Amino acid sequence: MPLPTPRTQQHATRAAFFLPGFATAAWAPLVPFAKARTGLDEGTLGLVLLCLGAGSLLAMPLAGVFAARHGCRAVMVATLLMVLASLPLLAVAPSPWTLGLALFVFGAGVGACDCVMNIQAVIVERDSGRPMMSGFHAFYSIGGAIGAAAMTALLALHLPPWLVCLLVSAVMAALLAVSLPHWRTDKAPAGAPVFAVPHGVVLGIGVLCFVAFLAEGAILDWSAVFLHEVQQVPSSRAGLGYMAFAIAMTVARLFGDRAVAALGRHRAILLGGLIAAAGFALATFAPDLALAMTGYALVGVGCANIVPALFSMAGNQKAMPESLAIPAITTLGYAGILAGPALIGFVAQASSLVAAFAAVAVALVLLGLSARAVRA
Repeated sequence: MPLPTPRTQQHATRAAFFLPGFATAAWAPLVPFAKARTGLDEGTLGLVLLCLGAGSLLAMPLAGVFAARHGCRAVMVATLLMVLASLPLLAVAPSPWTLGLALFVFGAGVGACDCVMNIQAVIVERDSGRPMMSGFHAFYSIGGAIGAAAMTALLALHLPPWLVCLLVSAVMAALLAVSLPHWRTDKAPAGAPVFAVPHGVVLGIGVLCFVAFLAEGAILDWSAVFLHEVQQVPSSRAGLGYMAFAIAMTVARLFGDRAVAALGRHRAILLGGLIAAAGFALATFAPDLALAMTGYALVGVGCANIVPALFSMAGNQKAMPESLAIPAITTLGYAGILAGPALIGFVAQASSLVAAFAAVAVALVLLGLSARAVRA
């Protein structure tokens, strides 16, 4: 087998981002089927869905440990096989307990792969000598869009969900087989630590990641509610805000590496934070749907390159090796996705959704202004 070249490693890294994005989006259309099959009400379904997040949060630190000991390739293959095996189970799990267990395994596989693919990306980007992280993250978004479209189209043909999941898993397995020979096998030096509590610059980067992911989680979970309840948009059109955000983010990431190369990481984060904050403000106070969608699109453009730039900074800092730093930052960021919507709910309960969205805009301004203080 020929040795991987820099170009094949870059393409394989894009595939590593595409696969978990594809898999996560494949689960979303299955939720109504799972709810009906297991007889869950909305409240109990919400508790069962927490199993996915719990699996991810527990697996991320362990992924860094195993990547340090066995290399990125071994961990990504193992975790993606967990995803491939558990996805069909999500389509047939007969009870809340079995569904929760399958979601825990699925979430652990996706979360661990999310962590290790960023370690792989940091190494490949560093070897290339130019910004590449935004482009890698764009392929996660592309995977999500294609996964959601493919699942929806196949289910619309009235194929049974278990068969659709087997077909999707087979496609993912083929892409995995093509990509895995080109993934990195780097291991931590003998005697190097495999776990450490984040500190110094890594902790600072992690906090900024938490804020960035909190903003993304706010759009994911609250934009439709905000449009419907505050701005009186019909529920059938309330999803347009998230659509505008997701499309804008994907396009901005495809061109993001050039922007980061021209601006530098710190200025790119500052500009992104200010644009995203302006987008939140516009979305919050817009008098009509068209302006609100423009605001959500601006949030997508602003947030697009913040997280990739922060991961690149984590790969360049010297306080902790990337096998320790990336899992810590990924875990803090994912905690922002999980905790952010709940925090917004608490603020909205105590005040209003308008106040909650305005608070996120302020947090994004502070994120941008704080980026220069985090020196990698």
